[in-house]
Amino acid sequence: MKAKPKLSPRVWAVLLLVGLSGQFAWTLENMYFNVFLYNTISTDPRYIAAMVAASAIAATLTTLVMGAVSDRCGSRKPFIAVGYLLWGLSTAAFGLISRDSAARLFPAAASAASAAALLVVVMDCVMTFFGSTANDAAFNAWVTDVVPNDARGKAESVLAILPLISMLVVFGLFDGLTRRGEWKQFFAIFGGLVSAVGLVSLFLVQDSPALTPRRDGSFKSLLYGLRPAVVRENPKLYLALAAIGVFSIAVQVFFPYLIIYLQNYLGFDHYAIVLGVVLIVASAVSVALGGLIDRVGKLRVVLPAAGVMLLGLLGMFFARAFVPVIAAGCVMMSGYMLLTAVLSGAVRDYTPAGKVGHFQGIRMIFAVLLPMVIGPFIGSAVIRNSPETYVELGEVKSVPTPGVFLAAAAVLLLILPPVLALRRRAAGEAGADATGAREP
Repeated sequence: MKAKPKLSPRVWAVLLLVGLSGQFAWTLENMYFNVFLYNTISTDPRYIAAMVAASAIAATLTTLVMGAVSDRCGSRKPFIAVGYLLWGLSTAAFGLISRDSAARLFPAAASAASAAALLVVVMDCVMTFFGSTANDAAFNAWVTDVVPNDARGKAESVLAILPLISMLVVFGLFDGLTRRGEWKQFFAIFGGLVSAVGLVSLFLVQDSPALTPRRDGSFKSLLYGLRPAVVRENPKLYLALAAIGVFSIAVQVFFPYLIIYLQNYLGFDHYAIVLGVVLIVASAVSVALGGLIDRVGKLRVVLPAAGVMLLGLLGMFFARAFVPVIAAGCVMMSGYMLLTAVLSGAVRDYTPAGKVGHFQGIRMIFAVLLPMVIGPFIGSAVIRNSPETYVELGEVKSVPTPGVFLAAAAVLLLILPPVLALRRRAAGEAGADATGAREP
């Protein structure tokens, strides 16, 4: 029996250290920038949706370009190291943004709130450029380079829990800073950490020996994954991308508004406890089932995982009390973690060798751009069409409602067509291979 490949301690160190520090920065962007904007600048959900969409566009364009550039250079290491250093610095800079600072910078603006909101959106795009260069383009390509197919279920299950560990650390240890309005210290702590990891990665990261510089034309490289011929040559890859796109849209319908929902609709003063318990349980489930994914096969796990997440979303729609919300959240996030692991692993499996950097941008179109443009605006429409509001200092403020979870569940059902098509195609190819193997 062939022994399963093992990852070296150095590879595991990079996966955990570089992966987790990047997730700290993404946690701030995906959850706390929204809270920062809502609590200190404006409660209009359209600003949040616009920020998420602009960031997604910046992330996708960056990954398309820098992924191809890293392929052309034949190295991921400098993009990871320098990108993390600048990513941290730009994250720390958010602590300098306020209505007062925006009013000083833009004295002719119609309102300080709109000027500050615009500044947050622009800075989010700047931060995203560095983050996507370092993480989405370079680090993700590096993972595909160095982790063999037979070890990806385990590696992806670990990578999948890093966002949850990040949220657990941030919520559990540092959320008090945000509740006290100490945003400058909050952003400085995590910005400094990310920059420090960038310096460490100069010595820790090693590129795959198989990675060599490519001399494709730059413009052709950017458009490579969008060519119809490439889509026809890699049908399983694009079906897997379609599945991860639908899943990610469903997540983005509710995720940008989750903390605000717990705070302002359910009125949970200790929402960090809810998130902490949910994240611990979901992380444990993901790690425990990582090996099972490799043994059973990724495509056999997709639909059961989607069913678990669907049940959790429906549970969140109905739950109101502390314990039921925790229970529903555990189910929802466990399904989320399993889907993240299996779909991300499938995309890596079907990515053509030698073009890994090129396809990071294509992955971003499906996993980030479309979801973060479409999902938050679906959530915003649900919120704005709800009668739930409150008045503070004469200002009417919108409140996220349980309807965002029901809308997310409806979107998640659309994952069935691409997953079933992918399973049929994979089964057909496996049968053809077996028949061919029996032929003389």
